[in-house]
Amino acid sequence: MNKAGQGGKIGLNCALSTPFMSDGRIDLVRLVRQGRWVLDNGCDGFTLFGTTGEGASLSIHERYQALGAVAAAGMEMRAQVLAGVSAATIDDTVAQARAGYEMGCRGLLLAPPFYFANASDDGLFRFFSTVFERLGGDLRDVVLYHIPGMTRNGISIELTLRLAEAFPGAVIGIKDSNGDWAATQERLKALKGMQVLVGDERQLARAVQHGGAGSICGLANLAPDLLRPLVHEGKEEPRVNAMVEAILGYSFMSAVKAMIGEREGDPAWSVMRPPLDPLTAAQTRKLADTLASIRANGAEKAA
Repeated sequence: MNKAGQGGKIGLNCALSTPFMSDGRIDLVRLVRQGRWVLDNGCDGFTLFGTTGEGASLSIHERYQALGAVAAAGMEMRAQVLAGVSAATIDDTVAQARAGYEMGCRGLLLAPPFYFANASDDGLFRFFSTVFERLGGDLRDVVLYHIPGMTRNGISIELTLRLAEAFPGAVIGIKDSNGDWAATQERLKALKGMQVLVGDERQLARAVQHGGAGSICGLANLAPDLLRPLVHEGKEEPRVNAMVEAILGYSFMSAVKAMIGEREGDPAWSVMRPPLDPLTAAQTRKLADTLASIRANGAEKAA
């Protein structure tokens, strides 16, 4: 039913932040510049419209705009770019998935439906099966997205295996963003042959040591150079853990944007799409100083 996939490990993939202009439109120039920056500084690829990228707030039209801008900039879409999919309805999920495929993306990062919480595996299987069937021959290279803290529905090992069996070759892996190491270990053991990617950078090196395929993560917007050895060597980096802890003292999405703005000398990066709020100037300065100290002097400077 599905076409052949790209193959190969996803590796270090940045959950790319989405810049907005003051009128709320996506800033396509800044988006492309950030995509190039993460690739030039250690990432193997990036994901548009993930959680860090405020993807659940982006329309179909905006998705085509963003994907078109990235493609027009000469990015290797089929090798480097995943499209995040997050919707509450089957029709919207299919439409978002088709946008990713039509624009030549490597694959999809597919979240479960949100709003109706704690759905059963049977219910989620019916949802995903309907989406997959509607995609027909376009279906390929799906990374399921387990982030129950945001979607209020999780993706179990059993559901993952059931979908993989029902749609051979379509599901290539899962991104585990639950932050529960014991559960991640179980996935690593049970999903042999699939790519298990972690969203919590603090677990990344350990996951790679146990067979993990890498990460789709927000910190890669800021520190891909520090993250790359974790993904490709399973090498621990205390500064990564300390940076994550410091950022989690704030809204993660807002903090990442503020720190991109600090790096670029561009405060316009701080614009968030409602209902999310940006960091204040004082928060931005404090976090920037903390992260700079961690990078220069080590993890003990996190406080």
